[in-house]
Amino acid sequence: MEILVLGGSVFLSQAVAEEAVRRGHTVTCANRGTSGSVPDGARAVHWDRTEAVPDELATTAYDAVVDVARMPSWVRTGVATWPDAHWVFVSTVNVYADDATPGGGPGTLPLRDPQPDDVDLATDPEAYGPMKVACEQLVRDGAASWTVVRPGLIVGPGDPTGRFTYWPARLAEGGEALAGGRPEDPMQVIDVRDLAGWLVACAESRTAGDFDGVGEVLPLGSLLAQVAAGVDSEATLTWVPQEVLADQGVEPWMGPESLPLWLPRPEYDGLGTHDPAPSVAAGLALRPVAETARDTLAWLRATPGAAVSGMSRAKEAAVLAAWHSLQE
Repeated sequence: MEILVLGGSVFLSQAVAEEAVRRGHTVTCANRGTSGSVPDGARAVHWDRTEAVPDELATTAYDAVVDVARMPSWVRTGVATWPDAHWVFVSTVNVYADDATPGGGPGTLPLRDPQPDDVDLATDPEAYGPMKVACEQLVRDGAASWTVVRPGLIVGPGDPTGRFTYWPARLAEGGEALAGGRPEDPMQVIDVRDLAGWLVACAESRTAGDFDGVGEVLPLGSLLAQVAAGVDSEATLTWVPQEVLADQGVEPWMGPESLPLWLPRPEYDGLGTHDPAPSVAAGLALRPVAETARDTLAWLRATPGAAVSGMSRAKEAAVLAAWHSLQE
């Protein structure tokens, strides 16, 4: 197959290009060339999507296009240029207007109102989900066939956000580690390699429909136990209630002093609990979290400057000290 990956140099799109090459496809990656290199075996073509489509791309009849864009104008141009290709559009679970209902997915949760115009996310980060809703609709309306995949938290080697990476790094250090909320709180992650492999398979089979690209829903305590097993950790987890975390100024989910994977409950009970069963039935295969954690730590140690988000050890120690003082 001739596959066009719009991107191909960072995390998921790079993993998609690498997997497509591994499967023997002819792969072209179109990007600005500023974020990294494309995988060996793929062809790189320079394209800034705010500009006209280069002739060498526009005149090629691709069998499939994989797109991770968030700007509606970019998707509008792409679909108009290659309407006969099978489009695999990578959206996000942030398209859903309901973050509280567990076990939801396509057809069971309402979507946000679409934002059909490009919005600078630096000034309005809340526009991310609505723009993705608009992008999805452009693909459905303009492509001959399409797969829309809405990932949750994508993790693994190469993660530029460093959110999940916090945990393999922290637990590998050992000692007492701060954990947020309750060990039974549900959470899910998906390895970038599993998601990429499935996206390529969807392109190959022209799989049709909307899916959530998510992993198995696990109690957070079990998920972190798998991380610990993957990095051979003997760390002990101290679970601190969310009310205490909030009092101590701990941010949820992501940020420089956040506790990754912790979400306030019950308002976010649904964000990390989407139903993976329809996607698994459509071919998604999931590896154990322990394997993801092992490989993420190996990548982190081999990659100077790799991102690790989350709180400092000083902040963690202060929160743990405050919690222990409340127990005295």
